[in-house]
Amino acid sequence: MELELRSELLFSLEAEVEERQDIGETSFGRRRVYVVSGGTFVGTRLRGEILPGAGDWLVRGSDGTSELDVRATLRTDDGHLIYNHYRGIYYVSPEVRSRMNSGEDVAPSEYYFRTTPRFETGSKKYAWLNRTIAVGVGRVTERGIAYHVYRVL
Repeated sequence: MELELRSELLFSLEAEVEERQDIGETSFGRRRVYVVSGGTFVGTRLRGEILPGAGDWLVRGSDGTSELDVRATLRTDDGHLIYNHYRGIYYVSPEVRSRMNSGEDVAPSEYYFRTTPRFETGSKKYAWLNRTIAVGVGRVTERGIAYHVYRVL
């Protein structure tokens, strides 16, 4: 029996980051909260917007690896609400981080930005999302972040 991992693009998402709240160095690492002001997602089976109140409660460890803790409510273009929560890892080497901080547009292949989105909805139309495992591949944009989110088949 052959087991292989297969996936399909679920949607592409772009989010605008409005504010960064720097909590500072804690016993867990450098804590920052990124407040998302909005955004959109587009896929073949669903599309819509990110509602206000979304954010990332990120902590960066001493080795430079950031652990993501993101929560958002998505509203589909036909009015259904979907709660989206994901954990993830974001790692940028010191050399690449220096280039990014100087304003250089760095290719996503030069850093690691992966997430594990989970979905929760009471919508009958989108109930299949409650039973979906997904993986996101992210990149930093000028105004925030963007992902391609893949549904594992």
